[in-house]
Amino acid sequence: MAHEPPGPDGCVCAAIGTVTKNTRVYLAGPDGFTPVMLAWHHDVLMPAVAAAGLTPVSPWEKFAAEWAAVLALPRGAARTAALADLDGRAGAANAELIASSAALLAQLDGVDVDSGTASEIGYASALGLRVAGVRSDSRLASDNEGTMVNLQVEYFITRTGGHVHREIAPAIAELAALVLQP
Repeated sequence: MAHEPPGPDGCVCAAIGTVTKNTRVYLAGPDGFTPVMLAWHHDVLMPAVAAAGLTPVSPWEKFAAEWAAVLALPRGAARTAALADLDGRAGAANAELIASSAALLAQLDGVDVDSGTASEIGYASALGLRVAGVRSDSRLASDNEGTMVNLQVEYFITRTGGHVHREIAPAIAELAALVLQP
């Protein structure tokens, strides 16, 4: 499926027959906090989502240059004020990106699910978006043996029709089936 440029409302949608279908998938996870994970995000995750006929939506692009500039400031009041401003704008922009998407793919690795990712999952679920998660981490991170991650995080994923997967490929395939279905 060809990827369409953003429309006047910023939505990237694919035409399927006479119906325009939103194929945007917001990529939730802490990838942008380390150079290695950000490289994986750009070089592996985004192309894999695109190869499934979906449009990857990265929260790490819009403010990248601003983050670098603000974080280069010396610690102090000016840096704190600049970070507070940027944090607020980034949070609002990410909420808009989620709301303009059809689905959310959440990375759930780590000792515990990243708190920002957990928030994004809850928000997407409340909006009625499809959500799938990936937990490839071998460490235990659930409340008990009945879930793979925090029970509330897993609930908000499964209530959308999605699941928590051990590998990225099945999670992407699940979202493609949920989002691209007629």
